[in-house]
Amino acid sequence: MMMMNLEALPEDCFARILSLTSPQDACRLSLVSSMVHSMADLDSVWEVFLPTDYKAIMSRLVTPVVFSSNKDLFMRLCTPRLIDGGRKIFSIEKSARNKCYVVGARELSITWATNPLYWIWTPLHGSRFAEVAELRTIWWLEICGTVNTQILSPKTVYVAYLIVKFAGRAYGLDTHPSEVSLQVGNVTSQGQVYLSHQAKKHALENAHSLSRLKASSRSKAYQGERQAICERRDGWIEIELGSFYNDGSDKEVKMCLKEVKGQHLKGGLIVEGIELRPKSVL
Repeated sequence: MMMMNLEALPEDCFARILSLTSPQDACRLSLVSSMVHSMADLDSVWEVFLPTDYKAIMSRLVTPVVFSSNKDLFMRLCTPRLIDGGRKIFSIEKSARNKCYVVGARELSITWATNPLYWIWTPLHGSRFAEVAELRTIWWLEICGTVNTQILSPKTVYVAYLIVKFAGRAYGLDTHPSEVSLQVGNVTSQGQVYLSHQAKKHALENAHSLSRLKASSRSKAYQGERQAICERRDGWIEIELGSFYNDGSDKEVKMCLKEVKGQHLKGGLIVEGIELRPKSVL
């Protein structure tokens, strides 16, 4: 059987074939020959890899991106970039070209965060945002965030993480487990987690059990046990709030962590934001 000569294909036909692959495949194929390389770099190929709303996203960038081609733009957007006045971060996951977001602490609903007796807003070295929220002392701890599913990539499983650190003076955070929840439409998943940087301290309690409470929806909440708190390579700690399948419909995602049952004081929690990224992406 004779192998097809790729270079013999019409340019628009080959460009269409490339657009049906992935960014990684297009980069690999560009090594075949100089002609294939030129076709693999076509703007028409890489525009398919960009999010359909990429022009609207670019208008929200804090710092404009200078690019020479759609391929160059795609690669630059794979680096996390501040949007919406510096209150969110956007990036593209390179291999599957799905969208990732971080909702900064200023965009979250944090109970009593405007009262300096309980919370302070301060710059922090190593944060991607201009300021973070640091808990001084409080007994009612509740942190929530919302996004619309339409800003995310459709037909994709997303996981939501609360991104935090613990100050050296942290206290009272792991006396009782905190409740975590994620709601999409009328489907809710719930779990518990101890707020401790010692991931093994409450190994059994930290196993994140998700349960379907209401199931009259096409969006799915996934069940299972997993480590709910872990330290990232960048030094921050992520707490899994839940996961969901984005079917592309218009729904609100509400993510929350709270500890309001133990009426004791707690402090030293530093909140950077909530990150939403496709499952298995780090």
